[in-house]
Amino acid sequence: MTGIEYVIYAFLGINIAFNLLGSFALHRFSEVYTRLHGATKCTTFGTIFAVLAVIVHAVNRLNMTGDPKYLQMALHSLVALIALLLTNPTGAHAIAKAAHLSGVKPVRAVIDAYEVKLKRERGESP
Repeated sequence: MTGIEYVIYAFLGINIAFNLLGSFALHRFSEVYTRLHGATKCTTFGTIFAVLAVIVHAVNRLNMTGDPKYLQMALHSLVALIALLLTNPTGAHAIAKAAHLSGVKPVRAVIDAYEVKLKRERGESP
């Protein structure tokens, strides 16, 4: 095995670890906010390392063969990675905001700054 293959397998191993921890978080955590935190870590970091493994593999194959399809694969993977990094936090924020607006309050929250902001917008006293 070459050094590049070790890097690819390391990225895939990190991917598997994050996905296992994310699935454990969905099972173990009790409320929507902590579950969302675990699921977001899983989908963000797990997928980042999976896509990095694909990019490293594609660049390695491009250097070995010179076939432009590997460049296309690396660029498409990079675009998918950028899209993931832009949309995943936005989706998690939307889910957390919807949960909060539907009445699910954070457990053990000392200060709920979002609730204070909503009350100010409604003209109520916090």
